[in-house]
Amino acid sequence: MAGKAQRERREQFTRYKGDVKREGKPFFPYAMWHDTLMALVVVLVIIALACIWYFTAKHADDGVGILGPLVTDKADPGTTDFVPRPDWFFYFLFYLLRIFKWPDTVVLGTVGIPTILLVLAIALPFYDRRFERRPSRRPVAMVAAVLVIISMATLTWKGALAKESIAAENRAKVPEWAEKEGFTDNPQALKGASVFASQTCLTCHTYLGSGSSNVGAPDLSSIGKGQNAAFFRDYIPNAATKYGNQAMAVFAGLPQDQVDDIAAFLAASKGPK
Repeated sequence: MAGKAQRERREQFTRYKGDVKREGKPFFPYAMWHDTLMALVVVLVIIALACIWYFTAKHADDGVGILGPLVTDKADPGTTDFVPRPDWFFYFLFYLLRIFKWPDTVVLGTVGIPTILLVLAIALPFYDRRFERRPSRRPVAMVAAVLVIISMATLTWKGALAKESIAAENRAKVPEWAEKEGFTDNPQALKGASVFASQTCLTCHTYLGSGSSNVGAPDLSSIGKGQNAAFFRDYIPNAATKYGNQAMAVFAGLPQDQVDDIAAFLAASKGPK
């Protein structure tokens, strides 16, 4: 009896496969049912992860569950030392900024390479017209796909582990700045250069190729020509209130000794020798 039922199922399946091969399979309900089922699975997984995150964090003594804390510290809109990080799916672009340095090659890393890869992916059906689809018969395409996946995975992994070392990288340039500007024998200017590199000054200004120019902020490499330390000492904490520079960040709370050091550094910055 079992053998007869099994034979009937096999014959029915064979007829079904023959019908599909001869007539095809309609989009409704087959493909629609598969898409609906997969979408339901994805939604259920998201709901399950949200429940795990919420309930494990809610009942944890330290407020940190399996998938992270329930709440974190409130955002401080007045902070000046926070370095934003992208979402995880942009970590590969984030790490490309570490490879292609500002300002000469950053456009190549953030716009050029991703755009070229995107255009190649979009144009793939137009320039690859071969009927062969078996991976073993397509070595070039398979090697290219594997290399792209490995590259993006590596960059994403390194971007996730990358430390916020922008200030440290800027401080490492201080000896080079001093050599080019000629204040290697000025201890206060050297100290001020280190403070300048550690603060957010290079977020808007540029100095000997470092930093980024935003909201019209000038290059400070030659700012010391025609100005003395006393002017900068007064300007830094009073840029908005006294000098009308509303675009510059407020440094009124900066310790006076750091203001004095930065003022000495800016006064000594008269351009590369």
